[in-house]
Amino acid sequence: MDTTSIQVIEEENFKFVDEGKGNKDTMILLHGLFGALSNFSDLLNYFSTKYRVLIPLLPIYSSSKEKTNLEGLLEYLLAFIQHKKLHHVITVGNSLGGHLALKYALADQENNRAMILTGSSGLYEEGMGDGYPKKGDYQYVKEKTEYTFYDPKTATKALVDEVFDIINDRGKALSTIYMARSAMKDNLREKVPSIKIPSLLIWGKQDTITPPFVATEFENLLPNVQLKWIDRCGHAPMMEHPATFNTILSEFLKNLE
Repeated sequence: MDTTSIQVIEEENFKFVDEGKGNKDTMILLHGLFGALSNFSDLLNYFSTKYRVLIPLLPIYSSSKEKTNLEGLLEYLLAFIQHKKLHHVITVGNSLGGHLALKYALADQENNRAMILTGSSGLYEEGMGDGYPKKGDYQYVKEKTEYTFYDPKTATKALVDEVFDIINDRGKALSTIYMARSAMKDNLREKVPSIKIPSLLIWGKQDTITPPFVATEFENLLPNVQLKWIDRCGHAPMMEHPATFNTILSEFLKNLE
């Protein structure tokens, strides 16, 4: 699915994608810190034939400083779900989006049918390594974006340009730092065992941001969970191996029914 053809809807204070009118559950896709619609294009194309798929555009760069944290994102997500009158949702979260999915599950398990995490923060994540990129250093941003994936070619020029533009926008760069700090401080290790809903972990074996031991720890902490590995895969399996990711998720959802 070409992301240029995806319609972004604006209602009140919310911006979101609403695709598919299937008669099954509603799936909410939660993007990461540098996430974009392109991250979920294959997943959206595959599942929108059977499910209603929503992608709220999280206000990472548009919130006040006081709201630029995970609690602010959770408040936004809860308000969005209430605004759309959604029931028994399935959340799919990558990286920071997985962290948000965990916080939503902790806030409202009754309305959460299942939770899928891929490369999720919440227990541990590698930061920017040797520091945040300096303004205008395109090569540094390119290398850091490539580091996210097992195959550097997955970091297309369009993706690198998008990250570069964020870093070079002073307001967005500060928001990125605030949100990253919030994620690192918000360790959910003591709370995760109380999440009883069916959960699925889809993890890249070569994830350098949230390494494999993080997935194993999630597996040990969550009471009702399956862990599926994808080899030759980094931090964003739904981008690097979309067909495999969709097959694993489809099988999980079939068993859920």
